[in-house]
Amino acid sequence: MKTCYSSGRSVVVWVCAISLVACGVGRRQIPEINRPITGSGGEDGLLRLDVPDDPTVSLKVWFRVGSQNDPPGKEGLAWLTGRLLEEGATTRNEYEAILRKLYPLAAGYDVRVDREMTVISGRAHKDKLDDYYELFADAWLRPAFRESDFRRLQTDALNFLRNTLRYESDEELGKAALYSFVFEGTPYAHPPQGTVEGLTAINLADVRDFYQRHFTRGNTVPALAGGIDSEISERLERDVASLPIGGVAPAPEISMTGSEGRQVLLVHKPDGDASISFGFPLSVRRGDRDYYALWIANSWLGEHRNSASHLFEVIRERRGLNYGDYSYIEAFTEGGRRQFPPPHIARRQQLFEVWVRTLPRAQAAFALRAALREVERLHEQGMTQEQFELTRSFLSKYVLHFADTTSARLGYAVDDRFYSIGAPGHLARFREMMDQLTLTDVNAAIRRHLDPSRLKIAIVTGDAESLAAALRQGTPSPIVYPTPKSQEILDEDATIAAWPIKVAAGAVRIVPVEQMFQR
Repeated sequence: MKTCYSSGRSVVVWVCAISLVACGVGRRQIPEINRPITGSGGEDGLLRLDVPDDPTVSLKVWFRVGSQNDPPGKEGLAWLTGRLLEEGATTRNEYEAILRKLYPLAAGYDVRVDREMTVISGRAHKDKLDDYYELFADAWLRPAFRESDFRRLQTDALNFLRNTLRYESDEELGKAALYSFVFEGTPYAHPPQGTVEGLTAINLADVRDFYQRHFTRGNTVPALAGGIDSEISERLERDVASLPIGGVAPAPEISMTGSEGRQVLLVHKPDGDASISFGFPLSVRRGDRDYYALWIANSWLGEHRNSASHLFEVIRERRGLNYGDYSYIEAFTEGGRRQFPPPHIARRQQLFEVWVRTLPRAQAAFALRAALREVERLHEQGMTQEQFELTRSFLSKYVLHFADTTSARLGYAVDDRFYSIGAPGHLARFREMMDQLTLTDVNAAIRRHLDPSRLKIAIVTGDAESLAAALRQGTPSPIVYPTPKSQEILDEDATIAAWPIKVAAGAVRIVPVEQMFQR
């Protein structure tokens, strides 16, 4: 037997039998993007995707609650509640018994908690569905909320913030720092995992109360996909109906205020190299015409893990400064492990973000200038017809890989419900827009939305004082290579080294790494 962990976390395990038939992965199910998603009961009714030849059934239950609903001073409450549903006992089974029962079913379930969504997901072979469903439904219908489970998961979350996020990955630290910087003073500011002081302040009674207030019938959307029959559909709908009635609480306001112009947050991490993230809020979301126009522009600029994108070419390929350089027009979590956008990170307020992966700290100012220059040039000049045609052609095929399993397709359908995107959904609309949009549409969207004058910059570095002085003074940052470069690159380097960063002396802040996500 082989154990597979969900989402890269040490959580409820997915136990995958060596028998590919039992796990349903021997022949990949690739549902059509245009396959209809049926539903009932308006915005709260069951989402259903029938794939008759899929031997498995995928299940999801979306609760309209996330870290934005954490009470002030209890940041991390939504996260701990979700973790207890995933890794805690139910009133019928202790956690260890749940694991033992899941093992022969070659199945499992996981819970993703983000800013605005909490989604429990699972999948099982049709032949094992009856036994599996009992365990899946128990997790969110009958959590026991044991003190021992709570203490274990509270400790795990604190260790993540204190040790993993602060010290194990400068890239993830930089991206989380950017979010806290851009959304400072809003419910989006803290990571979904919370803050150190917030997690410490939470007790088990807080979790029980949070569950009772938010995990209600009116706050829930169930979803099914695969080889479905009427019995499992009715069973899921009946179980959702058994939750307390409740209602959808108004989402907290995400209003950002602050100084005009560029701002810099330097996270001082002794002996660290340099990891750069910068960006600004975007008002466009999935379903908007400008969203798809911006995706074309963004794909050309820095499509995630695409070595043909422009930022990758400028910083990695020509100069060899780091491993990769990417840009985004919506949240993209777990970027170090993922190729395609993850489901269930849907948000009302999105972010344009550039991610310059870790490089030697002596090259931080030069790499920042190089990335800023390309974003500014894109804003001022737009794309060329050739760039537009090549990128549009690439994306019309690339999007087919975004959801190449039944479970992933269902995940996108849940997110469509969040964004109020009607049939046939975002993925089909994406392809339609690739045929409809023109270069004029794309360049107009760039001018409207990608304004680099208002961005914020977060850099994790081991030499924050020196970098702060260089940014405040705006002095050039020439670069020296270990191997010879062409004259063309050296000439361009001279331009980059003197490119204006446009940061006022008082707009640079230094925070020691041990203070990040403390409160």
